[in-house]
Amino acid sequence: MTFLVQAAVEQRGFDVSLRVGPAETVAVMGANGAGKSTLLNVIAGLLHPDSGRAELDGRTLFDLTAGRGEWTAPHHRGTGLLAQEPLLFPHLSVLDNVAFGPRSAGASKRAAKESALRWLAEVEATDLQARRPGELSGGQAQRVAVARALAANPGLLLLDEPMAALDIHAAPLLRRLLKRVLHNRRAIIITHDVLDALMLADRVVILEDGRITEEGPTREVLQRPRSRFAAGLAGLNFLAGDITEHGLRSGGLNLYGQHHDLPGPLPTGQPGVAVFPPSAVSIFLSEAHGSPRNTFPVTITDLEPHGDQIRVRAGEDGQLSADITPAAAADLALAPGLRVYFVIKAGAVAIYPV
Repeated sequence: MTFLVQAAVEQRGFDVSLRVGPAETVAVMGANGAGKSTLLNVIAGLLHPDSGRAELDGRTLFDLTAGRGEWTAPHHRGTGLLAQEPLLFPHLSVLDNVAFGPRSAGASKRAAKESALRWLAEVEATDLQARRPGELSGGQAQRVAVARALAANPGLLLLDEPMAALDIHAAPLLRRLLKRVLHNRRAIIITHDVLDALMLADRVVILEDGRITEEGPTREVLQRPRSRFAAGLAGLNFLAGDITEHGLRSGGLNLYGQHHDLPGPLPTGQPGVAVFPPSAVSIFLSEAHGSPRNTFPVTITDLEPHGDQIRVRAGEDGQLSADITPAAAADLALAPGLRVYFVIKAGAVAIYPV
């Protein structure tokens, strides 16, 4: 049994179809305003789409197709929502907060307590059971919120950037906890953090302007991105254009590279992308020659520290970047506004169709 949602919200330009397997965690990623919260709110029943349908394990959550008007209230959908903030009931103890879901579903007081204690143990928070939410740290409160969400035994767990409000010490602990409790459980996680996707998700969906522009196994999407946003997540330079016999034509650039994912001869002109790491880019003050390599002029837009390197951003909106040593940056006297040449060996440029 699977989860399926197809929904459109015309005013927001949102039109998405998504399927999640019975033991699959899907990470939904995208820039601010891409439609991530809209998707989550439609699934949870907090936003009424203009059209579409959704079903969970054969049960209809909503069906607004062909004049139908089926709509299941949020608390009857079998979904659990874990938000950025824990949103615990301040007047209840930790134990009663976690027991709230089972009790609301009709469990006896004793059964709800047993379930709550089991999930508090699972998130390593049994010793917090008598406390009120106001006595918890941010990390503790979010662990309790995880237990409360899972105690309701949701058919689909929705996580809305659960690490966003945590400090650098609490976030890794919660990430490891989620990796354990999400195993063999169906979940959708909204996140901006590529580490969340790598650790927690089986599959990644990229949303841009209310549409899915890319999806696939997490590592595959990050290793061979087909959208600018995914390339940014993976820390790769990204150029879109048309595939040529020897590479890719992107605007006024003709890039040499290595063709990938091509089953056979490819007619020129098919849309494709070229990706290459900033570490593969060299910077020259004058045009470099040699074969096979790519050399093209750019204007530096910014310089910023990047570990023990300097990341040099260039091109329109700083969309291209190169990583060089501080010594090299000083020797070249690099500064915003300076016209330089980016040089990349053809073997470092991966090209594939989209």
